[in-house]
Amino acid sequence: MRPGSRIRARMPFSSELVLPPPFTLVTLREVGDAFQHAISIAAESGAGTLVYVGRFDLAEFAVVLEPDEPLRQARRSFYAGMSALADALIAQAPPETPLDIAWPDTIMINHGAVGGGRLAWPLDADEDKPPAWMVFGAMIRTVSMTDEPGLNPLTTALEEEGFTDFASARLVESFARHLMLAVDRWQERGFAAVAHDYLERLPKGKGIRHAIDDTGDLLIRGTERVDAERKELLPALAALAWFDPKAGGPRL
Repeated sequence: MRPGSRIRARMPFSSELVLPPPFTLVTLREVGDAFQHAISIAAESGAGTLVYVGRFDLAEFAVVLEPDEPLRQARRSFYAGMSALADALIAQAPPETPLDIAWPDTIMINHGAVGGGRLAWPLDADEDKPPAWMVFGAMIRTVSMTDEPGLNPLTTALEEEGFTDFASARLVESFARHLMLAVDRWQERGFAAVAHDYLERLPKGKGIRHAIDDTGDLLIRGTERVDAERKELLPALAALAWFDPKAGGPRL
């Protein structure tokens, strides 16, 4: 969702989660795939449809968006989703828990990857026209299912990082509220406000400044460089750093 997005409020399918009125809840069984299901119903269900899978080891959900700007710019909605996801996690984290985003899609807690976000749109969408829909999806590892948690220092789970009172349903509720706040900030102050919130989550480097351009590409400037280094968003979204397609979840 972003300025001008259409929100269709309908009665939720389940009372398990309490979402703000613009959202419509669809719940799947544990074997479901929230992201793929949201994609399959996006055209019919419309903006604000939020698909949730209740799983023991993962917090998994996806939300349908209907941007009103051309696709090449609409992909910036991904940053609003990532910021809302990070804010929702921080709201449930133990005090002073380090949380960073490894550009563009990976959530890092205490320097270990716990999951991240991804984005989809119609395959036949025109870059110069608003897409009929977009889907932002997220997966966060709540519990390590390996025999030796902590064996890989590059990955972690919320349970290992002290999220003792964590509940996936509460994370989804919090995400929905923070996404609405991000949309409001975008409407009132422009995309620069959303970009600022997202960029504040990137790891800091001495003398390094980050910016996001109109197409969502990351621009990196340093004190010793005249020209900015560009990292393109589109290919990065196609090669998710955190997702293991064989396992169907965050990389171990």
